[in-house]
Amino acid sequence: MTAERFLVTGALGCIGAWTLRQLVREGVPVVAFDLGTNPRRLEQIMTPGELAGVTFAAGDITDLDGLDRALGDHAITNVIHLAALQVPFCRADPPLGARVNVVGTVNVFEAVKRRGEGMAPVVYTGSIGMFSPGDVDPATNRLREDAEPHPGNHYGVYKHANEGTARIYFADSGVPSVGLRPMTVYGAGRDQGMTSSPTVAIAAAILGQPFRIAFGGSTLFQYAEDVARTLIAASRSEPAGARVFNLGGSPVSIGDWIAAIEELVPGSAGLMTHEPAPLPFPADIEHDRLAELGPIPVTPYRDAIAATAEIFNRLAAAGKLVGAEQGVPAPTPAQAPA
Repeated sequence: MTAERFLVTGALGCIGAWTLRQLVREGVPVVAFDLGTNPRRLEQIMTPGELAGVTFAAGDITDLDGLDRALGDHAITNVIHLAALQVPFCRADPPLGARVNVVGTVNVFEAVKRRGEGMAPVVYTGSIGMFSPGDVDPATNRLREDAEPHPGNHYGVYKHANEGTARIYFADSGVPSVGLRPMTVYGAGRDQGMTSSPTVAIAAAILGQPFRIAFGGSTLFQYAEDVARTLIAASRSEPAGARVFNLGGSPVSIGDWIAAIEELVPGSAGLMTHEPAPLPFPADIEHDRLAELGPIPVTPYRDAIAATAEIFNRLAAAGKLVGAEQGVPAPTPAQAPA
């Protein structure tokens, strides 16, 4: 059996950083493929010794030939595709969002197809953001796993298109895949995107700064470390076709989230507030099919908040929990796109 060699696209992002850390701790060779060069999110959660276990390959996901070379040069067997522009960036520049999120995903599937036999299934992140509140089952007020999506923004349209790309690459070329649809991912390194403010609130609490979370209501929280482990498990699975799964997690109201931070971070009571309007996505989703991938980790959200606060305390003590990277209140909806 060929030894695993992973390539993670978008590896310098939040989920990418946690995925790299998990693979390095397992002793698995891993290549970080990213257009960026700043490893700050990796440095938040990995030791210098762990970082030394990562091979960095600068590359643009919209460059098929460059991606193809990276797979060949590093004898890659497993690809986890995370590179994407998030909601605010897709809204600000839809053509660029389509090139990165749609064409970039097509390039991943095409590069894996070219590699032929010996490749694990393509694993990629979809999003619950491709659904709208009206897509829930009115009888249960939950989003069914077979619900028809009606995206409310460009980002959701692009994510929906990627699931179609996966389906056609299996139908035409036999390339298997697993798509995972996260919702509100949190943890160290989650410092941008529409649902990043609950994590930034933890950093703000550590720094003693007032902060307003950009939405209210309830949402399904998913700890970044759990997401990374699930992605890796999906890469080691043997899906029959192009499978897509809603990702489970912890359903929590924003009020309870703030209360947990106030309890776990001394001196933070009263610093945090939140906007009243909920996210424009379903708040409760079915995810029973995810069990097909085996045991799925779900860290209790209070434990994960405590672990995140511990990381942020260490960064603050080193003078690194500053600036736009973490901890400074994000622009209000009136100042910048949500």
